[in-house]
Amino acid sequence: MIRRIFSPPTLPDPASWGVLILRVGMGFFMATHGYDKLSSYLGGNSGFADPIGLGEETSLILTIFSEFFCALLLMLGLFTRAALIPLLIGMLVVSFVVHGGEPLSEREHALMFAVAFVAIFLTGPGRYSADQVLFK
Repeated sequence: MIRRIFSPPTLPDPASWGVLILRVGMGFFMATHGYDKLSSYLGGNSGFADPIGLGEETSLILTIFSEFFCALLLMLGLFTRAALIPLLIGMLVVSFVVHGGEPLSEREHALMFAVAFVAIFLTGPGRYSADQVLFK
């Protein structure tokens, strides 16, 4: 029984399944953050932090683009590496600019997203992605 639990998975191409789960999971959780911001913006609220001096509304629009639209691309595995760049930049800004002077416990959420995004960027979208279907 113990051997069965710790033996390698019998799925075909387990690494691609792992990347799929990571890609869809991280994209979904990030899209929930972006959807909240998108809903607020469409409701007329454009107040937002301006961490890098682009203006509040511009910062909000870029954050929505990153956290919602790029997260959807990530879940689909479409233009995956290109979609990860704004996501990673956003998480680094949140970690080191917005929460830069705060303890690690306040920054770890964004840093965990950043680590996952780097891992996906390095491995690529995997076999089960729109990139593989369209750009094979």
